[in-house]
Amino acid sequence: MLHNIPTHLIAGPLGAGKTSLIRHLLGQRPANERWAVLINEFGQIGLDAALLTSDDDGVSMGEVAGGCLCCVNGAPFQVGLGRLLRKARPDRVFIEPSGLGHPAQVLAQLRSPPWTGVLAVQPAVLVLDAQAMAMGAGLPEAQKQALADAGLLVMNKACAVDEASRLWITSTLPKVPLCWVDHGRISLSQLPISNGAATEKGAVDNLIPVGTASIPALWTDSRQPLCSYQQGAEGWSIGWRFHPQQVLDIGQLQTFLEGQEWRRAKMVIHSGQGWRSANALGGQRLVWEESAWRRDSRIELIFDEPQDHAVLERGMLACRTPVDH
Repeated sequence: MLHNIPTHLIAGPLGAGKTSLIRHLLGQRPANERWAVLINEFGQIGLDAALLTSDDDGVSMGEVAGGCLCCVNGAPFQVGLGRLLRKARPDRVFIEPSGLGHPAQVLAQLRSPPWTGVLAVQPAVLVLDAQAMAMGAGLPEAQKQALADAGLLVMNKACAVDEASRLWITSTLPKVPLCWVDHGRISLSQLPISNGAATEKGAVDNLIPVGTASIPALWTDSRQPLCSYQQGAEGWSIGWRFHPQQVLDIGQLQTFLEGQEWRRAKMVIHSGQGWRSANALGGQRLVWEESAWRRDSRIELIFDEPQDHAVLERGMLACRTPVDH
């Protein structure tokens, strides 16, 4: 029986640094604890789990793709979370909702049946882009609604924000504990903890039928990527999964992406320089890092408006490195 598992919602708008913060927290996991991370993404491809992948076998990952958790609160969310809890039997859970989602609604669901007694939901952590806010960027309405109930505001990307700007930003926010950081570097001890009383035990083992797991997509031709695109309330996304044997040219990929007006780009690819990841908002240049992910190449783009998927597909295919025969 899983009972009152400390559960932390790590929310915030697109590109604020939620994944970086979770990665930093994972590096502080006590050796005797098992942790689980449930990631929700706007697109269908599933990038954040790949970006968080490491050699740490004490952390289990789960995904709910294709919209925000509050919009998929039926079988996909229950199956994804129930399956993850059964698999990991975790001592702590982190949930990262989509940056286009509604954190307040997600929190309300996690605090309601069937998770009552199973999860001990802690005050939310809201990660905000301090640099963007200092330049006058406003918060999406869904993120504003989550401010008052947050247990901690993490003002990320703070190194370029001067003291006057920090005072101004603070004056626009509710009186909630906050910290100024870079690269999502907070300590585990900074996570807000609720002093609420424990609830009766829940029964996650009987919550979701075991046979409801989805069948993963497989390649019928290793030379052709799997492609998925969708229109959502907050934007349009397209993503690709390339077979791990396919190698992508970083230079060509960067040139192609610089010619597109995407709102967000995330990827983990098998390149001529090895496995690399990148993650950027529109207008930013991609910065490549080494990646521990090895299963496949994944690329996801989010746009404000629908695009010609066939044109994007041709451009993406042109970034493949020719295979010598």
